[in-house]
Amino acid sequence: MLGYVTFGTNDLPKAAEFYDKLCGALGCGRMMGDENFIAWGTPEGGAGIGLTKPFNGEPATVGNGVMAALQVDSPERVDEIYKLALQLGATDEGPAGARSEWFYAGYFRDPDGNKLNVFCLTGQPG
Repeated sequence: MLGYVTFGTNDLPKAAEFYDKLCGALGCGRMMGDENFIAWGTPEGGAGIGLTKPFNGEPATVGNGVMAALQVDSPERVDEIYKLALQLGATDEGPAGARSEWFYAGYFRDPDGNKLNVFCLTGQPG
């Protein structure tokens, strides 16, 4: 079971502003942090998001093929969070919409280039 995903950043204050607003819209807030690392989540648990300056001191880079998926409960919430991400400076990687009969998602990259999607299940696979 996934506990959290961590993204690297080269500008922690700027990235934190993006994730404060995005995570706030998803109903969670900062759980911990210092000058090198911030984590968002909920007291009830579930997967969270961490943001960090790379501990090896090298510049943060984007992993090819790496993506975090943020689950919400309806296509309307997908649309809302996707639009918010773009307003906050994310870039489009695939507009919100149905990807199959049971999967609705919108894809974007945060200001550091990390790929995310926001999705909901609208039925059962298969």
